[in-house]
Amino acid sequence: MNSIRFAQVSSRHVAWIAILVSAFLTGAGCKPASPAATAPGLPPMLVELAGVESHGLTATEEVVGTVRAKLRAAVEAKSAGRIEALLVVPAQLVKQGQTIASLDAREIKARLDSAQAVRDQATRDLERISKLVKDGASTASELDAVQARQRVSVAAVSEAETMLGHARIVAPFDGVITRKLADVGDLATPGRPLVEIEDPAHLRFEADVPEALRDRLELGVKLPIRISSLKDSVEGAVSEIAPAAEAVSRTYLVKLDLPVIAGLRAGQFGRVSVPTGEAAVPHVPMGSVVQRGQLEYVYVVDAGKAHLRLIRTGKRFGGDVEVVSGINAGEHVVADPSKVQDGQPVEAK
Repeated sequence: MNSIRFAQVSSRHVAWIAILVSAFLTGAGCKPASPAATAPGLPPMLVELAGVESHGLTATEEVVGTVRAKLRAAVEAKSAGRIEALLVVPAQLVKQGQTIASLDAREIKARLDSAQAVRDQATRDLERISKLVKDGASTASELDAVQARQRVSVAAVSEAETMLGHARIVAPFDGVITRKLADVGDLATPGRPLVEIEDPAHLRFEADVPEALRDRLELGVKLPIRISSLKDSVEGAVSEIAPAAEAVSRTYLVKLDLPVIAGLRAGQFGRVSVPTGEAAVPHVPMGSVVQRGQLEYVYVVDAGKAHLRLIRTGKRFGGDVEVVSGINAGEHVVADPSKVQDGQPVEAK
């Protein structure tokens, strides 16, 4: 029991001694050094500043859409037949008139041979009857009948030759094969596509524009389009506007012609900015915004130092972006924050 009391008394004495020593050191001015106080200062840096402006800008609303080829077609056979050869694969470039597939044409070839034989016989009959008419040994009505049979036989040959030409399926224009929907041995019939082909050289952007924005668009108007896989936005010109809205979604299909740009391909996702009016909102250059995960920051210059500040951005206006919260108009931010650190002294160039 005495040992337990001694231990309790000793622990209390140790605690009181620690408090007295701490108070003595504090009164004597012996404060522990903080890491911030002992860290070396950052050198000043010359930077380019950008003012936070709030003058009127063209307000826009983004509408999602897809990049598509102007020319695209589903190639199918004009006559029924078993596929004998399919000479293309997806992603293959083809030229106009190049053979894509061929059908088993033995039946059509036999029909052509029969039609040619009938034509030849009709031609010989016509020559014989014509001579007999001249000699007075045949009548004009017999000649008319033979001439009619000869014309029918010629038409039958032409029809069979056309059908034989349908057994060779060719590319309708220069393009790339995007899908293969049949294979050797399948039965090709009219209405069943064999392959799909697109022209990658001429692209356009298609978007379903809400009814409220329809009046903001006119043919020929150029609008900025942001493609997810491209760093910079592209400019598209409105080439088609659907005359009637889609019954369910109440949207109008709008098509914009795109320039030829490396990396632009059919099927890519994008957003077109449709102007809605004027708006006075604080905005900064896009290059001054620092992206860290899902958060956005800018370096605000205050009292000669750059301070990292969290902001929330909104819509884009060309090379600028709206700042919903975090900074106010009249402040200045570092235009190129790639080498600036928080709290670093800065001087304007």
